[in-house]
Amino acid sequence: MGSVQAAGSVRARYLVYFQYVGTDFNGVAAVRGTQRAIGIQNYLEEAAERLNSVVPVRFTISSRTDAGVHALSNAAHLDVQRRSGRPPFPPEVLAEALNTHLRHPAIRVLRAFRVPSDFHARHAATSRTYLYRLVTGCHRPDELPVFERNLCWALQADCLDVAAMQEAAQHLLGTHDFSAFQSAGSPVPSPVRTLRRVSVSPGQASPLVTPEDSRKLRFWSLEFESQSFLYRQVRRMTAVLVAVGLGALAPVQVKTILESQDPLGKHQARVAPAHGLFLKSVLYGRLGAASCTLQGPQFGSHR
Repeated sequence: MGSVQAAGSVRARYLVYFQYVGTDFNGVAAVRGTQRAIGIQNYLEEAAERLNSVVPVRFTISSRTDAGVHALSNAAHLDVQRRSGRPPFPPEVLAEALNTHLRHPAIRVLRAFRVPSDFHARHAATSRTYLYRLVTGCHRPDELPVFERNLCWALQADCLDVAAMQEAAQHLLGTHDFSAFQSAGSPVPSPVRTLRRVSVSPGQASPLVTPEDSRKLRFWSLEFESQSFLYRQVRRMTAVLVAVGLGALAPVQVKTILESQDPLGKHQARVAPAHGLFLKSVLYGRLGAASCTLQGPQFGSHR
């Protein structure tokens, strides 16, 4: 679980789960150099400086999220090498220390685990689930309660054809070339992905709205599960499913879009706003010598 380093110090690797409201950040990844934009990783690594590791602590993020995107539970691994004679931090102490020194209130470390020295938070993930939140019945921006702004996509419509959206979603399930739903900017060896689950359902009524607002506003949840996703794939699939729900596309047209493998078509080029998207969970399978299954805190399906 750790490797002996120079001068007798021991390096320990940890997997940490953390959450954040992404509104104020340039995404999760650290911004290096003199740029003014800041990522969540910058704050995590700044907090980790207080651990007094012999070598600087760097977070390897499991799932990169864009500016404005939130996470109920993201994950990362990090190595901490304490000075000679000092034992590795217990995971719960590490998590508490990081939270103590985090300087931004929109970030929180949830849990930490010791993992093998060859564990990789991005490559070892077996499942990632994203949640997208929609709201209907809001015809002007000022009709959305302030507590829900930047946390959902307010559609200027009274309702959605959820049955049509569910029918359309079935065309996305399984293993496909998802080129039609990939944005340029993050090249990958292959655009083939396996979408294990996609759901469209009424969302949980928001406790942050007044009784008067709750009578006209309806919340909806879209969930997508895969081992990995292409750049902006979830937001582009969401935009197409919303077009189906609004009657702008027929369900069968989603299959045509998928098979076109064309990311620049009239409908598939649309991207749902970042602020409605949440990384809900990152799961890991059995970790060999660790002999355990690691998963972060589980969150309700908002149904």
